[in-house]
Amino acid sequence: MSNVISIFDTTLRDGTQGEGISLSADDKIKIARKLDAFGAQYIEGGIPGSNGKDIEFFKRVKSYAWNSKLTAFGSTRRKESLAEHDTSLNRIIEAGVPAATLVGKSWDFHVHTALQTTLEENLAMISDSIAYLKRAQMEVMLDAEHFFDGYKHNPEYALAVLKTAQQAGADWLVMCDTNGGTLPNEISSIIREISAQVQVKLGIHTHNDCELAVANTLAAVEAGVTQVQGTMNGYGERCGNANLCSIIPTLQLKMGYSCIEDEQLKELTTVARYVSEIANVHMPVNQPYVGNAAFAHKGGIHVSAILKDSRTYEHIEPELVGNKQRVLVSELAGQSNVLSKAQQLGYELDASKAETRAIMERIKELEHQGYQFEGADASLELLLRQATEQTEEPFVFESFKILVEKSAERSVVSEAIVKLNIDGEAIYMAAEGNGPVNALDSALRKALIRHFPHIEEMHLSDYKVRVLDENDTTAAKVRVLIESTDSQNTWSTVGVSSNVIEASWAALVDSIRYALIGKEKRQLTPERKEQIGIVNH
Repeated sequence: MSNVISIFDTTLRDGTQGEGISLSADDKIKIARKLDAFGAQYIEGGIPGSNGKDIEFFKRVKSYAWNSKLTAFGSTRRKESLAEHDTSLNRIIEAGVPAATLVGKSWDFHVHTALQTTLEENLAMISDSIAYLKRAQMEVMLDAEHFFDGYKHNPEYALAVLKTAQQAGADWLVMCDTNGGTLPNEISSIIREISAQVQVKLGIHTHNDCELAVANTLAAVEAGVTQVQGTMNGYGERCGNANLCSIIPTLQLKMGYSCIEDEQLKELTTVARYVSEIANVHMPVNQPYVGNAAFAHKGGIHVSAILKDSRTYEHIEPELVGNKQRVLVSELAGQSNVLSKAQQLGYELDASKAETRAIMERIKELEHQGYQFEGADASLELLLRQATEQTEEPFVFESFKILVEKSAERSVVSEAIVKLNIDGEAIYMAAEGNGPVNALDSALRKALIRHFPHIEEMHLSDYKVRVLDENDTTAAKVRVLIESTDSQNTWSTVGVSSNVIEASWAALVDSIRYALIGKEKRQLTPERKEQIGIVNH
């Protein structure tokens, strides 16, 4: 059995069939370049000629040097025709990439129902198509669609499909669990039976309809396949495809197989989040290995243990996949959480002092009110600075007013007026905005810009509102989370109130305070840091 597993990424083809995922040609190029650097052996780019984006993609990839093998996807020739005259096959050749994936029917039910042809003609379609691409000097993979369902229903015919592809010159025989309903023990048993009867390298392509795509893929590898097909973050039709972000590290770190270089594996989290960002799809925080919460610890007992040895509650070192350990501070927090989090943020707290216990109680009190510091590190740091008397407030808030006007002639217009005090100077500033929060943000920035010019560097990148108690209807408390960014950093702040404007204002002010105080902190000399008690880690 080979110890080397070939990674076949189909994010750009099968992944884009997932609901809500649409990639431009430029998006696909960016992701392909990232996957190429990551070490995927095959990158399936799409279906040449099927749409404008894929046409542009295959045209543009010719101008790049690739370590991965770019792969084009298509179907076998049409029934009762010639491969040489098939438009789809000719477009695959014209794409100019070194490899092709052909999907062929391996379930007799599909041959009769979907193709409406004979079993013999389907075998001829597979044979002719593979042979035609081989004559064009391409590496050819057969994706045997619905293979496991077909094998369970008619094993002789499903096996005949693979043997026909083998005789035609296929380089890989990829067995597909297209409906995602096969169990791991069935996968293993069938593949072991197949392995004894074909001589071509085997691959696996699974879907996640029973949430078994990863398990089925791992079972297939143990049974002898040497190519794994999947997508980044498990994107794909219906419930998705096998998630390469889970498969690759499990194979490499736990099962002794080699997929990519160790240094490339350390880029896994970065690549997964990059693809998520380009696809504009929220990445689940609890996604294994690469999720933001994959190595996050909240319970006080857990944190106390990981501070002694991270192996107590972590199955691998997060850094092996480019992730990092996080300690969450919440109403469940013990003293260890607060101490560890303070260390991460650059503050040394003395566990024996009353101030430390007071901070912990304050955090618990605020979380009871609805605050959530797990996703708002900047607000937490401001709280720690305030509690340890390390905060020099850049401005003092005095008041704000908001005017909202709607007329028959124009849409809603919001205007905000803020009053601040900066070094004893009273400042009034008004600004309009696309909604009251945007107006407040604009007015606050205008008020501060003269004293703090670098405020121009930051902007809001995300704004979330969550109702905490729906039973209170329009009087319910809300929690507002604001994410802000500048040229170097991203930070999050939180505000809670029964008034969404007040909650937004609290989060907004914290965001700007953090931008100003954080910049001051980063620019402090080592002597000044020591003077005010800031310890770097």
